[in-house]
Amino acid sequence: MEFKLIRTNRKTVAIQVNPDLSITVRAPRYASKREIDRIVEKNETWIYKHIEIIKKNKADYEALNVEKLTSEEIKTLAEQALKLIPQRVEYFARQVGVDYGRITIRNQKTRWGSCSSKGNLNFNWRLIFALEEVVDYIVVHELAHRKEMNHSRAFYNVVASVLPDYKVQEKWLKENGEKLWNCV
Repeated sequence: MEFKLIRTNRKTVAIQVNPDLSITVRAPRYASKREIDRIVEKNETWIYKHIEIIKKNKADYEALNVEKLTSEEIKTLAEQALKLIPQRVEYFARQVGVDYGRITIRNQKTRWGSCSSKGNLNFNWRLIFALEEVVDYIVVHELAHRKEMNHSRAFYNVVASVLPDYKVQEKWLKENGEKLWNCV
């Protein structure tokens, strides 16, 4: 298996599957090439799994085909989001074990969602275009702030307790979210 090797002052070997399906391996300066090859070979199943996830996410992204919308279309989509998202919030709030305040759908310019210190939740109407799993991730992310108002390890432990594969959705947003922002 071919991969790009980057040696750094790190202590462990990290394997990354890139959006272009290439593989990057970061390894300690002192690790032998043989040891690195063995670790990559041992993780081939994981690597191929993530290659398939990226391929699927790219296909889903291309299927979105979002065009510029009128203000009337945006209003209609926001109303649809206001029907969908509160249902997901109610469902996941029980799983996270938190309560929440008001839910608002907004035309935020830089955020998918937010949670105030009073427990009010805001979500971007553009989430209506995202995969259901991505919407669920954003909902759980904001609800986790009801327990941890930060992005610490404890916060992500709360997220992972409900959505163990949340990093897949997080990655989808990083790779595909820009197209959703550009629909207005």
